[in-house]
Amino acid sequence: MTTPGLDEGVRPKRVVVERRLHPVTPFRRAWAPVAVVVGWAAHDPNQAQEQLTRLTTTTLLIVFAVVVPAASLYGFLSWWFTHFSVTDSELRIRTGLLFRRTAHIRLERLQAVDLTQPLLARLAGVAKLRLDVVGADKKDELAFLGASEARALRAELLARAAGFAPETAHEVGEAPARELLRVPARELAIALMLTGATWGALAAALVVPPVLWLATHSVWTVLATGLPLLGAAGASSAGRFVGEYDWTVGESPDGLRIDHGLLDRTHETVPPGRVQTVRIVEPLLWRRRGWVRVELDVAGSANSVLVPVAPRAAAEAVIARVLPGAEVPATATLSRPPRRAGRCLPLWWRGYGIAVTGAVFVARHGLLRRSVALVPHAKVQSVRLSQGPWKRLWRLADVHVDTGADKTVTARLRDAREAAELLRGQAERSRTGRRDAGPDQWMA
Repeated sequence: MTTPGLDEGVRPKRVVVERRLHPVTPFRRAWAPVAVVVGWAAHDPNQAQEQLTRLTTTTLLIVFAVVVPAASLYGFLSWWFTHFSVTDSELRIRTGLLFRRTAHIRLERLQAVDLTQPLLARLAGVAKLRLDVVGADKKDELAFLGASEARALRAELLARAAGFAPETAHEVGEAPARELLRVPARELAIALMLTGATWGALAAALVVPPVLWLATHSVWTVLATGLPLLGAAGASSAGRFVGEYDWTVGESPDGLRIDHGLLDRTHETVPPGRVQTVRIVEPLLWRRRGWVRVELDVAGSANSVLVPVAPRAAAEAVIARVLPGAEVPATATLSRPPRRAGRCLPLWWRGYGIAVTGAVFVARHGLLRRSVALVPHAKVQSVRLSQGPWKRLWRLADVHVDTGADKTVTARLRDAREAAELLRGQAERSRTGRRDAGPDQWMA
């Protein structure tokens, strides 16, 4: 039996259901008016203190009685007027109390969906989704959803981005992950203690404030300088430990999974084929233990760390999963600049080196903090040669390799003739690599 007037070959449109965020969201957004007041006080503490001393107890109670309900009302209304829905082709987010904003996120342009749970969100059983979209300068987010709802929506969005039909995407579920590497807490703590930035920030926080006090005898000057320095010291030590605690790298059909965090738990995804550059960083004090740090440049994404610390062999095994077919060349096989490069950069020229393999372009720099960058040939967007007057005098040149993540890897202080050949050869390898590269398909 058929419905009159309805062609059997035409499928009725799927009903789009708009959903709201979790009811706990108003409590998060109610802090916005309070944050404005705190920001004003931090911007001009002297004026804030002067105004505060003028207020009587009655005035403070009246202000409190007005601000708290106003903040609560703002949080509730902003939550009430926020909706999201998943259509056949896009994720639609409508926000705004006075000025309406609708974000249309095309599912085929979605390249990562990260799930984050700050400490209070974990206690409340909620999570937020951060969406990486090709061509977008910043991430859109859905904050907050129930933890189970957030995971289900994340799995559905990734399935839709992989090409699954709308009717079956919600049935796919979260792709299974196979653990590749887990960073022990003890190893992470020792690595941070052996990092020069940690001790440098701590020394500055301990030395600069007393010197300023002796020079100015101003409490506000000492606080204005000392607190940021203490914050920087904490961020480079305890902050990094808390953020990189229990760092786990797993492999799944939708890309590499990165889970980390002691208080704020973050679940990130590195989409396949989106990695533009891999950097192996080796600080001076880590070399005796054979540890390295692996960083990433991902097109359109803020994900920048793949492995905070790991033995070189374990790190290279993970890199092999990120860049299939690529091998990290040994330090001894890297080609150094000619000795006359010392005329342009005494001593430090010894830290430079390059190598070219069938899969990647490799460039190294640094003596104390070595960094080796690997760029797949297929990800090279352009190749440039630069040569200033002094380098021209010594027949030297730099070759710059630009990637799709708006980053540049440079082979410095090369022989001018070698640099010209490297320029032509890399341009050809890039064309061949892009032609032979397969599509970046999720859940293949």
